[in-house]
Amino acid sequence: MAGFIHNKLDMKLLALYLLTHAAAPIDFATLTDLAMCDGGVDYFQFAEAVSELCASGHIFREGDLYSPTDKGRRDGSAGESRLSPVIRARCDRRLAPLNEALRRKAQVRAAVEPDGESWQVSLSMDDDRGPLFSLTLLAPSKEEGQRIADHFLAHPDRVYNGVLGALLTDEKGDDPS
Repeated sequence: MAGFIHNKLDMKLLALYLLTHAAAPIDFATLTDLAMCDGGVDYFQFAEAVSELCASGHIFREGDLYSPTDKGRRDGSAGESRLSPVIRARCDRRLAPLNEALRRKAQVRAAVEPDGESWQVSLSMDDDRGPLFSLTLLAPSKEEGQRIADHFLAHPDRVYNGVLGALLTDEKGDDPS
């Protein structure tokens, strides 16, 4: 068999390694894509290994998202050295852009909640040091509030820069600095 992954135990350790090193819960397609870093990984055997880890209480599944339980973190950490350093390095390289995207997504939030006759839209954005931007608006309908929230989630930097631009230009439209 080609690759460093040779059996179901290796696949279970690989799944636990990926989940414990992911910045947030991930869906099965993403987990599988990350796991295909080695020629020894068979999709069906990997799916069966993940299913068994869920049944044994090592992985928690909520909706479409998977995350390690405390038991999974503990056992995964204990067995991590069994995974080849080459596999761990490949996983780390594949996890880096995903983790960056997951961290960014966690730093940008939007919520739409009823507020009497209208809807309150709460938008917030953090950076690595803490809260960066927070704005609460009223929308006339849930649909309009959701449009605002979705646009903010898709383009938080444009909203943030637009607000800053409006606040930092004088009445003539010139930058006062």
